[in-house]
Amino acid sequence: MVEDLDLQEQDEQELFEHLRIEADKGQALLRLDKFLMNRVENTSRNRIQNAIEADNVLVNGKIVKASYKVKPLDVITVVLPDPPRDTEVYPEDIPLDITYEDDDLLIVNKAPGMVVHPGYNNYTGTLVNALTHHLNQLPTMPGNTGRPGLVHRIDKDTSGLLVIAKNEWAMTFLAKQFFEHSLERKYIALVWGDIAEDGTIKGYIGRNLKDRRIMELYQEPEQGRWAVTHYKVLERLGYVTLLECELETGRTHQIRASLKSIGHPLFSDEVYGGDKILKGTVFNKYKQFVQNCFEILPRQALHAKSLGFIHPKTKEKVYFEEPLPADFQAGLDKWRSYAAILPSDSNG
Repeated sequence: MVEDLDLQEQDEQELFEHLRIEADKGQALLRLDKFLMNRVENTSRNRIQNAIEADNVLVNGKIVKASYKVKPLDVITVVLPDPPRDTEVYPEDIPLDITYEDDDLLIVNKAPGMVVHPGYNNYTGTLVNALTHHLNQLPTMPGNTGRPGLVHRIDKDTSGLLVIAKNEWAMTFLAKQFFEHSLERKYIALVWGDIAEDGTIKGYIGRNLKDRRIMELYQEPEQGRWAVTHYKVLERLGYVTLLECELETGRTHQIRASLKSIGHPLFSDEVYGGDKILKGTVFNKYKQFVQNCFEILPRQALHAKSLGFIHPKTKEKVYFEEPLPADFQAGLDKWRSYAAILPSDSNG
């Protein structure tokens, strides 16, 4: 359990992050610095070690060293200097793949590897930096500081379509559709394992209790936010399956966490365990084939294929679609070639 501790002085609250972390009952012995790296968001090993050396980390009220082994039910309190938060967005001349643009909105086909908006350790080179250069001014809404024009986002290593609002009216109109889940959003996903039929994954998505960098699908409402993901089988390729996923809700890592929860993580997804050989044979030739696929597609196999919504000015339904980017297509073609020589009864 991680809690923000109340601070007496507002100025101090702006400068420091106070945390109280209680180790789980089943916590295995683990070095303190490694434990905190897993449990504290937006941090670095150096930042953690500096805090320990400055006696800003206490275990059960006592000063300890970084090598201390965290035990079950240990209570760790941490005072960390907040990383600087620069909310000003600087324009950068970065090429954009624009699918559509008018006076109210912009549809961008985001390349894999591009961060959507500035944040911790990513203040430059983002989509928003590029948009700020491309457009004179983008609107913001409460809670949207530093992310002008954005009403949704996709992960850094997910490719595909994003809609950007160019004025306040468009932003408000589009935000309402996202809030009401009335947009049509479809993704293409390559997952580990053989999926025989279409299905729906429902649950509550919240942070993993042991590693806050990843999300988990729970069945108890108090552990997350309601999420619904529909999936349709497009192609069965022996040890992997190509899916089309449609979102009813838009939660952080929704598709990635949901598919992992049913035992089919995205192919090449390092964070959710898809970067290992999870299905297939033990032969070296197969292992080398999969390794080659990882090199061709070195990120999660997920592409935001289409967007459909009501246009803020015309009030007409608009629909946009983009094909798979080159890395995804190349990885998929390799799997198609491999599946073509598999025995017909091979299953993942």
